[in-house]
Amino acid sequence: MNLSRFVTLKRESWKDFESSLEEARAFPRLLNHERLESLAFQYRRILHDHALCSARYKGSAAADRLRALALAGTHFLHVDRRSRRISLAQMHSRFTAELGNQRLETIVACLLFLTAGLFGLMTASVHPDLGLQILGPQHVADLQRGELWTDSLTSLVPPSVSSSYIATNNMSVALVAWVGGVAAGLGPLNVCIVNGYMLGAIFAVTHHWSMAPDLGEFVAAHGPLEILLILVSAGAGLRIARALIVAGDGPRPEAIRSAATGSMIVVLGCLPWFVLLGLIEGLISPSQDVGLVFKVTVGLIVMAAFVAFGVTGRMENTDESRA
Repeated sequence: MNLSRFVTLKRESWKDFESSLEEARAFPRLLNHERLESLAFQYRRILHDHALCSARYKGSAAADRLRALALAGTHFLHVDRRSRRISLAQMHSRFTAELGNQRLETIVACLLFLTAGLFGLMTASVHPDLGLQILGPQHVADLQRGELWTDSLTSLVPPSVSSSYIATNNMSVALVAWVGGVAAGLGPLNVCIVNGYMLGAIFAVTHHWSMAPDLGEFVAAHGPLEILLILVSAGAGLRIARALIVAGDGPRPEAIRSAATGSMIVVLGCLPWFVLLGLIEGLISPSQDVGLVFKVTVGLIVMAAFVAFGVTGRMENTDESRA
């Protein structure tokens, strides 16, 4: 049997083992006895193919690939079961790696949001009556009296309740942006365009009533990171949509599975930050006792913390690969 025939016969089983091993690494808690036994069986076939290929086709690309698969399987299956649990450092590393993998989709989401925001700003500046449709008569009446609707947040409901509601609502938007990727990207596209347009239009309407600085002060502490997290989640949804439409060189189901797994890790990594922002938006943003400088400082700190969180692990991965 020549090398070409050997690779043709065995290629699919190698791909199956690689996919099973990747899934087991990503979701170790789902690795029950049946799946572990199946993975071990696939691993034994990899060892057999590796021994055969190394003997007959030494130095070939197939031999190198089988060696890498055998080492990966050995490392995963022969460690102590307790060490197979994913540590926080590993979760962080996986999050940053997947965040880097969807860089293009996140940039597209940001550009869509900014474009829609500018369009909303311009149209609402020319037609201030849009405020009636966007904000509603009650909020517009507040603006006419020189009041911002956010001023009453702390008086209407306790901060703990408002923080919980805000965090839950923001998480819902992020999850819709991600899950909507399966509808050929309609979900994330809708989130980016509608929310961008709404934000631009609202700032234009508040500027018409000379209340834009007050709105800017309100969103200074939580707004920048909140928008970024939603756009990152939208980028995760666009990643799934891209795999659905353009699978690349590999099989479409494999591309979709890889995109869904990676994007889910990104979204799950974003969710805890929404809880923090809910607390900030419920306690700090509407407070009249906290000055603009303090709110801006808080906004910059949480934004810098997330950026550092998303970059540090990627730098560590790069250093390890170079080593």
